[in-house]
Amino acid sequence: MQRIPEPELMDDTAQARAYAEADFSEPHQRFVTLFQEAFPGETLAGTVLDLGCGPADVTLRLARAYPLCRIDGLDGAAAMLECGREAVRRAGLDDRVRLVEGYLPGAVPPLATYDAVVSNSLLHHLADPRVLWASIRRWGGPGAPVLVMDLMRPDGPAAVDALVLRYAADAPAVLRRDFEHSLRAAYRVEEVRAQLVEAGLPTLAVRPVDDHHLAVWGRLD
Repeated sequence: MQRIPEPELMDDTAQARAYAEADFSEPHQRFVTLFQEAFPGETLAGTVLDLGCGPADVTLRLARAYPLCRIDGLDGAAAMLECGREAVRRAGLDDRVRLVEGYLPGAVPPLATYDAVVSNSLLHHLADPRVLWASIRRWGGPGAPVLVMDLMRPDGPAAVDALVLRYAADAPAVLRRDFEHSLRAAYRVEEVRAQLVEAGLPTLAVRPVDDHHLAVWGRLD
């Protein structure tokens, strides 16, 4: 199945609110578990850059799992960030988590270099995936752990329909629609592997982690 791009930003207020209020606890906690599995013994005591943080649910989960780190979340959608800032305040983590509006590739995070770089569900939104990998290389410090998790494009329309039915049958219509579009916009493992080679990141590993997600992880040179 050919990739069908979708809009890069989720900046509609109703769409952002529906996404922020949805229960993504399983995949979002899976992100934290993957980080712990990929980097056992990592204290993550420095600064972390979360690219495409959205409403900051993954950001906050990572902050709770690693209480010594400070995280800057970057996202281009103001509506998403509004939801995220509310969540940060409710969590009482304003001193360790800050959210910044910025649209890649022109965005500039608060720091020039970070001790770790993570991203969840940003890659499939990008028309040019090189934007993400270049950003990771630019802002990740030497030896920085990197974890990227994203959707993985199914083999065909029937597989898309089956995944939507399995995981979003009871979700609001806007989320079912977005999930379907995102699956069609996602990249496949072999495509991501080629992107990493082109980006000069061939040491990063990539593999499926379930029936509709893939993960990329490793340390920067």
